[in-house]
Amino acid sequence: MACDSQLFTVFVVLGILQIQTFLVVGEPRVPCLFIFGDSLVDNGNNNNLETQAKANYKPYGVDFPGGVTGRFTNGRTIADMIGHLLGFSKFIPPHATATDDEISTGVNYGSGSAGIRDESGSHLGDRLYLARQIRNHKALITRLTNLQNNKALTDEHLKQCIYLSNIGSNDYINNFLIPELYPQSHSYTSDQFAALLIRQYTQHLTTLYNLGARKIAVFGLGQIGCALEVIARFGKDGGSCVDLINDSVNIFNGRLKPAIDKLNNDLAGSRFTFINVTSILAPQGGVQFPNIPCCQVRPDGQCIPDTNPCPNRGLSVYYDGFHPTEIANTVLATRSYTSLSNMDASPYDISHLVQVAN
Repeated sequence: MACDSQLFTVFVVLGILQIQTFLVVGEPRVPCLFIFGDSLVDNGNNNNLETQAKANYKPYGVDFPGGVTGRFTNGRTIADMIGHLLGFSKFIPPHATATDDEISTGVNYGSGSAGIRDESGSHLGDRLYLARQIRNHKALITRLTNLQNNKALTDEHLKQCIYLSNIGSNDYINNFLIPELYPQSHSYTSDQFAALLIRQYTQHLTTLYNLGARKIAVFGLGQIGCALEVIARFGKDGGSCVDLINDSVNIFNGRLKPAIDKLNNDLAGSRFTFINVTSILAPQGGVQFPNIPCCQVRPDGQCIPDTNPCPNRGLSVYYDGFHPTEIANTVLATRSYTSLSNMDASPYDISHLVQVAN
């Protein structure tokens, strides 16, 4: 996420990037893709949950090939696009509806309002927080093993897959930044809270490794203090980013990269990589996009049902008060897959993560 000083500015290449995103040639580069995260990747898992955090209504999905699906954007998510770049001709299905015929090529466990911490987002209703997503993955592995009737084959299959983890924003937006609802979060300083999140996140990622994952791309957080709804709630000076919130996020990101390095050192055969969202969204000069939501938003920052979104969605970064448009997702997915700077990904981007040996 980014404010007007950090919006995507390479407008002249966006059309090229968008075309490249949807080129699928031959077989997928990996046998399967598993996706963990929050509303930035949710593709329908929240549709039947008792929660305010769902996007299974228009104007969400107005540009998605299948229409409204539960994605928190106008079209494709970053996970959808990375799937295409990996060569998958079909979208990875949500765990909630994945069939036996689909699960061998991967599943999306993402859930709107979910966090690293179990309680994050609980005031909005039910959600599949990260521990639940990993439990769902463990159950799916059993299901896949039973279908293949060969545990060794299943284990080898899983080691070749790509895993994406994009989560943590709700631990700030729907936890740390709401002390009246989550007072326990303010038992910590920003540094202590970031350390707590990293410790828990590391435990979850280690569990994922123990379940057979080896190639795992872990996304850092965007500049939450620049999200439109966060500016509306906490901003004081005419729509500028909230620096104190970004400072807290930067502490988390600064701890996440060395945590990823340590996992690679400690876990034999692991190939974790850190995707630096802040670097990817950094200003680069050129055309600035309007810093307003594309849809009309409710007080909670989500789109008002059945309203008309802005007509030029390719010129907007935010679709609602929190979530990026498809064009913004395109840039983030493309640079996650093929980095343009050595700051974008470490130790390698996703295209090289595919190639590295376990």
